[in-house]
Amino acid sequence: MATISTESDLAVASVAAIHAGDVAALRSLLENHPWLATARLGDDDPAGMSRTLLHVVTDWPGHHPNGPACVSALIDAGADVNARFRGRHEETPLHWAASSDDVAVLDALLDGGADIDASGAVIGGGPPLADARAFKNWAAAARLIERGARVTLVDAATLGLRDRLEHMIDDLPAPQAGELSRAFWGACHGGRSDCALYLLERGADINWIPAWENVSPLDAAQRDGANELAQLLRARGARSATAA
Repeated sequence: MATISTESDLAVASVAAIHAGDVAALRSLLENHPWLATARLGDDDPAGMSRTLLHVVTDWPGHHPNGPACVSALIDAGADVNARFRGRHEETPLHWAASSDDVAVLDALLDGGADIDASGAVIGGGPPLADARAFKNWAAAARLIERGARVTLVDAATLGLRDRLEHMIDDLPAPQAGELSRAFWGACHGGRSDCALYLLERGADINWIPAWENVSPLDAAQRDGANELAQLLRARGARSATAA
């Protein structure tokens, strides 16, 4: 598998074609240089970073013109739909599409054989759904679930899937306080009052602080405007992580 500099003429031309949605130009490049479909753009050094052209299609903010057609052109030319970013994480193009809330490209990747539950997310090394959930990309999250993504307790709570959440907890032999509290934090992050209150009733810690950021459930609800939920939490004794 070739690795080429992001500043090379071929890399620049390929990225420009993808960003412009010029499918004809992209297909021409792939026909003239078949190895481009599987090439990596970046640094060949093991400590460096590199990505594929499918990552270029899905890179934030995504939603490039003719994105799905570019995905199809690359897959038709032999691109690995499950290729991983090489660097500080190992995300696949599907992870990036989920992080960009680009549902059309997400569908094209899944239609092309992408692993819907691939590991490697920047969020805990999880699947694409973990990225969509963490970045509040609700459209991508909903489509991933519709297409069969595995749903965790935290996913269900964060996305407001109350019925699914109840069934999942009922199926647990003995829900641990940590599991409930993590899901509760997710519900607050998503502004899902119904799920948050349900989890409190089941024993979640109202002031649980996650390992990844010093943000309490109250802080998580407040930072994106879930004011009604924040008011309910305060009434029950919730505190900010920064409170003395």
